[in-house]
Amino acid sequence: MNRGAAAAAPAEGPFWWRRDVRPGVTVAFTHAGAGNLAFHVGGDDDGVRRHRDALAAAAGVPSFQYMSQVHGSETVWAGEDPAPTADALLSRGEPLAVMVADCVPVVLVGEFDDGRPALAAVHAGRPGLVAGVVPEAVARLREAGARGLEAWLGPSICGRCYEVPAQMRDEVEAAVPGTATATGWGTPALDLPAGVRDQLARADVAVHREAEACTYEHEELFSHRRAPGVGRIAGLVWTHA
Repeated sequence: MNRGAAAAAPAEGPFWWRRDVRPGVTVAFTHAGAGNLAFHVGGDDDGVRRHRDALAAAAGVPSFQYMSQVHGSETVWAGEDPAPTADALLSRGEPLAVMVADCVPVVLVGEFDDGRPALAAVHAGRPGLVAGVVPEAVARLREAGARGLEAWLGPSICGRCYEVPAQMRDEVEAAVPGTATATGWGTPALDLPAGVRDQLARADVAVHREAEACTYEHEELFSHRRAPGVGRIAGLVWTHA
């Protein structure tokens, strides 16, 4: 189901898109071929563990830190909890992952004064966007001394496909101006990536869109709207020599 959306061609192995965005720092987003990466969907925990291990091996890291995501604005540092309940993870170089299947995966990269990378992986669904999880992650990194932050947005449902009730559209628009739109068939909709981009722009963070694609339109990606309960792709960031 591809309605003509622009998208990056799948990169290599499990990655939909992968780039070394700075010396020693890589950002990537997986496709469905990497397998389901979430324990809360699918019912095959052993399969999830295998998929996560294979993904870490493909990236050349021991493991990625994942979150138990709840559509809020809680932001935590990697290592504080092996399975934190949060929607934004921060690190000083530890590999991070954020899982999505229509929500917007946001990866932040900057650096601290001591030269260590400043990293974040953020889950920006509709409730999290309204709650301000993206600016909260930016603020927490900057409070810790991060500078030169840039953001990479991965695959998520687009405004042409994310149909919502009119009242919900209006409520989100009031909280995050610029999100209200219409579907390709003319009904009320929300453009979550536009809302994320606006919040990042207001926070003076440069945004890169090369990896954006509509999860609903591309069967190579998991979409909760198109196929509920099947799987989650991931946004990733890690460091290397």
